[in-house]
Amino acid sequence: MKKLKFGIIGCGGIANQKHLPALAKLADQVELVAFCDTIIERAEAAAATYGTADALVTADYQEVVKQKDIDVIHVLTPNVSHSEITVASLEGGKHVMCEKPMAINYAEAKKMLDAANRTGKKLTIGYQNRFRADSLATYEACSKGELGEIYFAKAHAIRRKGVPTWGVFPDKAKQGGGPLIDIGTHALDLTLWYMNNYKPKMVLGSTYQKLKDNPMGNMFGPWDPESFETEDSAFGLIKMENGATIFLEAAWALNMINPKEAQVTLCGTEGGAEMFGKAFLDQGYVVFNQAAHNQLEQTQPSDAGGVFGFEGSSLEQKDAEAKQWVEAILNDTEPLVKPEQAIVVTQILEAIYQSAETGKVVEL
Repeated sequence: MKKLKFGIIGCGGIANQKHLPALAKLADQVELVAFCDTIIERAEAAAATYGTADALVTADYQEVVKQKDIDVIHVLTPNVSHSEITVASLEGGKHVMCEKPMAINYAEAKKMLDAANRTGKKLTIGYQNRFRADSLATYEACSKGELGEIYFAKAHAIRRKGVPTWGVFPDKAKQGGGPLIDIGTHALDLTLWYMNNYKPKMVLGSTYQKLKDNPMGNMFGPWDPESFETEDSAFGLIKMENGATIFLEAAWALNMINPKEAQVTLCGTEGGAEMFGKAFLDQGYVVFNQAAHNQLEQTQPSDAGGVFGFEGSSLEQKDAEAKQWVEAILNDTEPLVKPEQAIVVTQILEAIYQSAETGKVVEL
């Protein structure tokens, strides 16, 4: 069987923590033949660990795009460059997985979606939290209508003190924002997916930078207040066209005791669902609640679950994401995360930032 040839653009933390280890486990289907990073030493190190013997190593992403034998490119760069590199890769005839968020604003994301439609190449976004067992259980319940009409939801992305101190995370120019665009994007993606509702009507948002000068107790070590350019917390109230309401909370640093990250609370006419545990460590679970037998009940799935398409297995979310993406390409099927969905996440996040800046409701 012909192996898919992959090029990796961006060889930093997310490449080494998520994408490269996951793709390496699919060696019977995948070859990693090109590595690009503006810091050439990172590309060289990634190629030495994961690449073929003759793998291309470069600091110019166009060199990867121009390689005619490459089938797939992963765009794992700072947010500000997602759109430019993804569009170039699609137009170069490659399928593309771009890390979340899709782009720093709706206009940039629209360029990506248009390029995918124009070229006929597959495009997906790195929302790996969909592949968790608790996420899939929640999605199945929603898809079957077990919660009824979901008219209120909370999208949780709250850390007590978890400001990332590596890479360009606090660099607003390169990232487009802080926790809202970094981890809030995961929680909002899950919420819209569960609700199957991608038609926002209006957004009211607030952002804060209140704790930048107080790095004490940060789980990743103290940050530099001088280089902390983004918000440390953000909140959005989203009204959908059908009347449903979503409350989004995102924070790298917030003085509260019970953090929840990449988790959702759903309230429907027939029941509800709430996610608990350490979801980002694959230790999350979902509790469903409903009224039955003239009393209030709640149910919690057992640990014996599966992940997308691989029931009974215990693949980590990053491995399930990579496997589903590769098989979508090989079998010419749709990836689980569609760009038409991801662009709405970006649209809402941008509206929260705009509302926070202007103090006004943003109508979409």
